[in-house]
Amino acid sequence: MPNILATLALVAWPLLTLILFQRLSASRAMILSLVMGYMFLPEPPAGFDFPLLPALDKHNLPAFSALVALFWTRGAPQPLLPESALARLLVLVFVFSPIFTVMGNAEPLTFGASMIPGLGLKDMITLPIGQALILVPFLLARRLLASEAAQIELLRTLVIGGMVYSLLMLVEIRLSPQLNNWIYGFYQHSFGQTVRFGGYRPMVFLYHGLWTAFFCLMALSSAAALFRIGAPDRRPAYAIAALWLGGVLLLAKSLGALVLGAALVPLILIFGPVIQINVALVVAVLALGYPMMKGVGLVPEEKILAQAEAIDPDRAQSIGFRFDQEAQLLDRADYKPLFGWGTWGRNHRHDAYTGEIETVADGRWIITIGVYGWVGFLAEFGLLALPILLLWRETAMRGDGAAARCIAPLTLILAFNLFDMLPNATLTPLTWMIAGALTGYAEKLRADRGTARSGHPTLSWKPIL
Repeated sequence: MPNILATLALVAWPLLTLILFQRLSASRAMILSLVMGYMFLPEPPAGFDFPLLPALDKHNLPAFSALVALFWTRGAPQPLLPESALARLLVLVFVFSPIFTVMGNAEPLTFGASMIPGLGLKDMITLPIGQALILVPFLLARRLLASEAAQIELLRTLVIGGMVYSLLMLVEIRLSPQLNNWIYGFYQHSFGQTVRFGGYRPMVFLYHGLWTAFFCLMALSSAAALFRIGAPDRRPAYAIAALWLGGVLLLAKSLGALVLGAALVPLILIFGPVIQINVALVVAVLALGYPMMKGVGLVPEEKILAQAEAIDPDRAQSIGFRFDQEAQLLDRADYKPLFGWGTWGRNHRHDAYTGEIETVADGRWIITIGVYGWVGFLAEFGLLALPILLLWRETAMRGDGAAARCIAPLTLILAFNLFDMLPNATLTPLTWMIAGALTGYAEKLRADRGTARSGHPTLSWKPIL
């Protein structure tokens, strides 16, 4: 169980966030609060569980603290909801569709020796609030990180954060993942899953080694982006950072992150913004289409397994297991396809007598479809993919990538994060923050285009300093 230091870290975070907002610009304060909170705060079960409210933990406390600090130091901001009618609809569906999930799951699930209670009034209150808290990084980033300067600051913070984390990762690669246990008093995941290829896969203070490897990949991609677009006198430093982070990522022993990195980094270094955004759109469409293809049997699973077998038989076995589990969970989801089974493990298959869960849900997509149905999936993945589509549209209408010089790498990072959510559940506050920054930038481009065409702005877009 978490120790007192874990509780003190969570208690102190709102105060630290307030200090950041008092001393720094709102954009920089928000970036630091969310990135540092994600890096260093303890994972659940560390958190605060209040009556009728979702738990406050590292995944929502930093963003909620940033929202309160923004109101406290600068007053009520401009409207937080997106300008796009489709984006607003997706936000509303994302937040309020769990009400219909609760209404469709009032019955308990009974087994021979146990029972899972039905969802009730408490869940009807808690789940929408939890969904709203999840969206706070998206909504804040849309207002605060829609400028080129803020996006470069985000890339720079990811690089610095990755360099700091790389040192902690090396400690755990050498000594085994122990930092969370030493400092916060508990292991955040199964220790057995940290053993890979004759060594250890680091976790540091994140949920799993896969999350840590993907964070390292985000930092590596950011270093590559800044090397490409940064000032000439700073490029050697970014090149060294990219080489260092690439080496640490290799030592992290996460095959998925390595494969994604082998595609993502060359895209950033070689191709221009237009091609980068086009590729990001294709990757996002593939991520959105995979669940539907899986449902109708169009995923070439045998070919994928054969390719994985050629690389590593153990990884092929792992992928085959995931394919099987996805099929079972999709069959389960088919009984309540629109709004899902709800929480408390109701989305899983259970032993008929003991009630023990018999399936494993790894990918974020299958978790979301099982819990909140296809409506919830389309709202969540749609919100994450929509800014990529909006930026692609604006770039296509302008005919060049000049306006997307620094946003294109972030677009690729978001798209590859979406793709990584097929095998893994790597949806984090950083994912939502990048999606929000992209949405805000796309709205700004649209406003600038409207001004150039008519001489009058089409949006009431103003940055918050």
